[in-house]
Amino acid sequence: MARKSSSSDAALLELRVFGLAYPGVTVKSPWPGHHDLAVKDKTFAYMSLEGEPFRIGCKLPQSSTVALMLPWTKPMEYGLGKSGWVSAKPPEGREIPVEMFKEWMDESYRAQAPKTLLKQLLTAPSNGAATRPVATRPAARSTAKKAAAKKPTAKKPTARTAAKKSAIKKPAAPAKKSAAKKR
Repeated sequence: MARKSSSSDAALLELRVFGLAYPGVTVKSPWPGHHDLAVKDKTFAYMSLEGEPFRIGCKLPQSSTVALMLPWTKPMEYGLGKSGWVSAKPPEGREIPVEMFKEWMDESYRAQAPKTLLKQLLTAPSNGAATRPVATRPAARSTAKKAAAKKPTAKKPTARTAAKKSAIKKPAAPAKKSAAKKR
């Protein structure tokens, strides 16, 4: 096979280094000729090999609809597209949008990584190996969960509040006719 552009190889290398900087990431080779990125044995980035045309596939639960608007993207095959997986193959000879693919890898990592590793993103100092976007989505989710957990619990009704509720719910009983007949 003829060697393709070194710019796509450079982009692949940059993206692999970026992805490997996340906590718990390993290179996964599910079959010969693949070097994908996985966290806890769950793949989050399918990537082509050096020397091949550039390809990448990521799980994009929030931005797949926007990503699929690009003319060189499509839902991943084998039913993965139903779960938000997007495959991209930019045209050869054009500049590869590495920063956009880093954002995709970040979203995909966060979709696949366990919560214990996501917490490390919030606390780990930058090691300079790769610049990761600020961990905003997991923090927002955990903050929302904490706020929901802190909602005041309902107090047991007192005799007074129970009487008010019963008076509101039950219509007044009609006057008894027997009292009118006694007069």
